[in-house]
Amino acid sequence: MRYAIIGFGSIGQALAKAFARSGIEVSVATTRDPESMAGTAAAIGPEIVPVDLAQALTADIIFLAVRFEAHPGVAQALPSWTGKTIVDVTNAYGVSPELLGGKSSAQVVAQAFTGGKVVKGFNHLVAGVLEQDPAVHGGRRVVFLASDDEGAAAQVGALAEDLGFAPIELGGLAEGGLLVQASGTTWGQLIFKDLVTFG
Repeated sequence: MRYAIIGFGSIGQALAKAFARSGIEVSVATTRDPESMAGTAAAIGPEIVPVDLAQALTADIIFLAVRFEAHPGVAQALPSWTGKTIVDVTNAYGVSPELLGGKSSAQVVAQAFTGGKVVKGFNHLVAGVLEQDPAVHGGRRVVFLASDDEGAAAQVGALAEDLGFAPIELGGLAEGGLLVQASGTTWGQLIFKDLVTFG
């Protein structure tokens, strides 16, 4: 299984640190030259491999860690996303609810990635928390996942566990996605909830 993170801002780097901490290799890419990320990636760990966007898109599980407004551009990079699992880490804060057409932001993302399996996840924590060791006082930090594909949710849940987190599935993108999204100037009920589970 190959992994990639598209976007290398604060959230992308926080995710990269989780992979490095667990010793799992992950490709990282932006629209810029991979060399522009080399120093930052090397500082995080040898598991973090800067590549160009085309190389990153050959991965099986791809974390979408870009601004919500940038997701259509990434989606257009492949004619079909069949066989790919996309982890939607975006937040649509500041995006008018009317532009979402009554859908959750994750449903809008899923429409753009034709043929792909979208899992909403890893987006409810701020970067400064997400980058921390998820082992907390003998427990594990929770990450919420929502998807219309049970198999994809289970796949990403297993990866979350490998990264040290405790995944909790919230159901489909229409219902669970609303709990962990931003829209307009409002936040879902589970956004910013830093929870730890024990046992």
